[in-house]
Amino acid sequence: MTTSSPLVAVVTGANSGIGRATALHLAQQGYRVFGTVRSIDKANKLQARANELGVTVELIEMDVADDVSVQRGFADIFLATDRVDVLVNNAGVGGNGVIEESTTQMYHAAFNVNVVVAIRCTQRVLPNMRERKSGTIVNITSVVGKFAAIAQAPYVASKWAFEGVSEELAQEVAPFGIRVVIIEPGVTKSSIFAKNIDAPNQSGAYDAHYRRMFAFYAAGITNATPAEEVGAVIHHAITTDTPQLRYACSWAGPEIVAGRAKQSDIEWVAMAASEHDADYFDAFKTAYGVDLSNS
Repeated sequence: MTTSSPLVAVVTGANSGIGRATALHLAQQGYRVFGTVRSIDKANKLQARANELGVTVELIEMDVADDVSVQRGFADIFLATDRVDVLVNNAGVGGNGVIEESTTQMYHAAFNVNVVVAIRCTQRVLPNMRERKSGTIVNITSVVGKFAAIAQAPYVASKWAFEGVSEELAQEVAPFGIRVVIIEPGVTKSSIFAKNIDAPNQSGAYDAHYRRMFAFYAAGITNATPAEEVGAVIHHAITTDTPQLRYACSWAGPEIVAGRAKQSDIEWVAMAASEHDADYFDAFKTAYGVDLSNS
């Protein structure tokens, strides 16, 4: 490869939200970007925005939840290029529900997309990165990977697992000159929240839990950070001379991660035990500096 060759990035889930913003931002920074999408025919917004910006995102049709599709998609990528410098594991799904009322299928679905997908894709690029002794894996987890957000048990469980996998990976690949970056967004402007409106509440016992969960997202959607800002954080994380393992970002992200680290487990449980929503909102604001009362 000549010194003038662009760095190559692969972004999963590039058709919307953080994935689309990141793919476009990296393309603007001079990267050769491959964006994975489930259907190229449905990637019109991504292609239109790329045309507006005067950049190219090379689309790879891939169902990241399927082993064979991932193998085929990365085979196509490596036919087009001899290297992948950056992999952004962005594809993800939500999952609302308290533990008692969330089906096992909900957990399987959340883990498959939010954890196993990243493993599938990482396994495809690591041999190439190890051989070259360079590369960066960017795993987009969530603020709920550091804080057990109420009434989102499948989502929380999968994101905590993804945090653990990411820490494990960071240690495993460090001897090969490969970096791992964990991005922990709060609420960003994304279609995932419009789709994430389920509240099983089959027993009726958890009304307060679902109210408080939806209050958090109502406040978040009102103040949501543009996905482009996350794309900029990712670019900084992969180019900085002083890298960190974790980057909390977006609305309420840094505040919640920092606040939960300072909050004792006794305080955490006591907050959840609040009988009245107003008391819960007050405790939440005290701990995290985030006001849910006007949502």
